[in-house]
Amino acid sequence: MAKKKSANDPAPAEAPPASSEYTVLARRYRPQQFADLVGQEPVAQSLVNAIESNRVAHAYLFTGARGVGKTSAARILAKALNCVKGPTATPCDECELCKAIMSGEDIDVLEIDGASNNKVEEVRELRSNVHYRPSRSRYKIYIIDEVHMLSTSAFNALLKTLEEPPAHVKFIFATTEVQKIPITILSRCQRFDFAGIGMSGIVERLKGIVAAEGMEADPEALEIVARRAGGSMRDAQSLLDQLLAFGGDKLTAEQVHRLLGTANEERVAGLAGAALDHDPRRALELLGQAADQGLQLGELLDQLIDYWRDLMVVNCAGLENQNLSISGKQRDKLKQQADSMSADTIMAGLDVLVSAKNRMRYTSHARVLLEMSLVRLCRLEHLLSLSQLARWVSEGAPAGDSTRPKAAPAVARSAAVSAGDEKKKLEPEAPLAVSGPLCKESLEAIWQQVLSQVGFILSRELSKITNVAIFGPNTLVVQIPSGYNAGADQYLDASRLAKVEEVLSKIVGQPCSIRLEIGAGGAPENGQPGEAPPLVPGSAKRQRQREEVAQVPLIGRAMDVLGGQIMQMDEDFGAESAKVEEIQTGEATEEG
Repeated sequence: MAKKKSANDPAPAEAPPASSEYTVLARRYRPQQFADLVGQEPVAQSLVNAIESNRVAHAYLFTGARGVGKTSAARILAKALNCVKGPTATPCDECELCKAIMSGEDIDVLEIDGASNNKVEEVRELRSNVHYRPSRSRYKIYIIDEVHMLSTSAFNALLKTLEEPPAHVKFIFATTEVQKIPITILSRCQRFDFAGIGMSGIVERLKGIVAAEGMEADPEALEIVARRAGGSMRDAQSLLDQLLAFGGDKLTAEQVHRLLGTANEERVAGLAGAALDHDPRRALELLGQAADQGLQLGELLDQLIDYWRDLMVVNCAGLENQNLSISGKQRDKLKQQADSMSADTIMAGLDVLVSAKNRMRYTSHARVLLEMSLVRLCRLEHLLSLSQLARWVSEGAPAGDSTRPKAAPAVARSAAVSAGDEKKKLEPEAPLAVSGPLCKESLEAIWQQVLSQVGFILSRELSKITNVAIFGPNTLVVQIPSGYNAGADQYLDASRLAKVEEVLSKIVGQPCSIRLEIGAGGAPENGQPGEAPPLVPGSAKRQRQREEVAQVPLIGRAMDVLGGQIMQMDEDFGAESAKVEEIQTGEATEEG
């Protein structure tokens, strides 16, 4: 902490030279009052009310992202409890206790790093010291930062003390990964979640720091710094400290881009415009110029992702009151681009960029990935939506069929339905007229109609059927090769069979059913369904055996009750009974 000079000390004749005593901005401008906690107003108000109503708990847990004020809030709470004028919600910051706590040198306010003091021995020592009263303060306060780094044994050793500490002890825990803390610890603390700080709050705080430092900064430069910080005030102050040393008396947006290796808004908008105009040549030229000038390609990809995010937000919600990465002078062009595309097109481009970002982490060919992403963005008009592909499939046209009608870019708009098609869609579908009932003569034609109406994918699967025959009135039995297990599993699915039965019923005009049979393979000799060979290829003897088996009382009863049929029969089924019958017949002849 920089030392304050007394009013009686003479002013130096000239500015002192730079030395190791310089204190960074993040420490010099650390919040000292609850009112100074930017973006954490609910937490600050809760703590103020607890102090004023004398309802201060014995253990607090502050959780949130890095640099949002957790440790600062812990120190402010410690000052509020131990200030000579306290307990008070507004510590004086002038007494010896407040100054010692601010500098981290107070002997009664112990700041412990949980990462380096995570063993059970350290916690046992802490537990043995809590019973000693504070030396000069009102409370002995333990601030444990990154408390989630404690070992399981250390947490267990802390449980009893944390549940019933002495009246003069307060615990304040801070962590960025609250999910790693045991529930037994969480249940003994009052938890406060610190939110990420908004960009507007960070910008206002940075403006105050720049003014206090007697320097100047462009608003656009501070916006870039705040956006880069990602909701962390400490990150923003550290980056500002670096930029002020780099930029001199006035900080500009160009200086920020030079130091960070990022592109200015005009370059990003130019790259995006080339991609949206489907001009890959210009997009690659602009990318090459950026790479030659030493820009960080990873940062440029992040900027393109932010730009496409802005397009999505403007397309869905408009420009008003939106937190965008593009400044005012580029927003009119952004609005025109967003209005010229559909949300599906923008999200498809955003998915391309995000996928490239994920892949860039694991490769050294960053430029190739970025070039490939730009070319893909230029070719978004050639992509097709799933709804368009599904419509083609349902109509029976393969995706690679050159005879299909050329569709407009599916990512730009969905397929339109004509008025005539809409009218047909509303009218009930009449069954196709078929001369006569389901019979051998009409079976081939009916089956071809079924294949043409069940859809492209299911039709391809049904084409693998080796045999189709009439099993009974308005009932078909279909046979699949026994080696085609994948197809058999699909056909056995009730929903797929129901769809085929529905189409068959519409064609015939009467309710129909379909039975499935897994056979030994082979197709009919004429290669067409219809009047085909027997359902199970084999000799007439096998057919007779099936008929005989169906006459067995137990099997026949099972078939009647369960509505089943004989699907498979072993080769030697019935052999023993036939042999016994033959022996019995021979014995009877001899006796005769």
